[in-house]
Amino acid sequence: AEANPHLYQRDVENIVNAILDQIVEALAQGDRVELRGFGAFSVKQRDARTGRNPRTGKQVDVSSKSVPYFKTGKEMRERLNGEA
Repeated sequence: AEANPHLYQRDVENIVNAILDQIVEALAQGDRVELRGFGAFSVKQRDARTGRNPRTGKQVDVSSKSVPYFKTGKEMRERLNGEA
């Protein structure tokens, strides 16, 4: 907002929240979301496994679940590593 004083902070927040809501909605439907030069969001499936309760040490069954995954884009990696 400081770089663009003609924009109100609440408007910027509304826009960012709307974009994030759309990304979450697409992921919930199983779609992959790519932001060119930034990265890609997708959903990966974690298999069921046997875990351990750290407090008691007792084994517990952990069910399979979907988890969000983010892979950085080539341009972002290059900029972070000082290559661009």
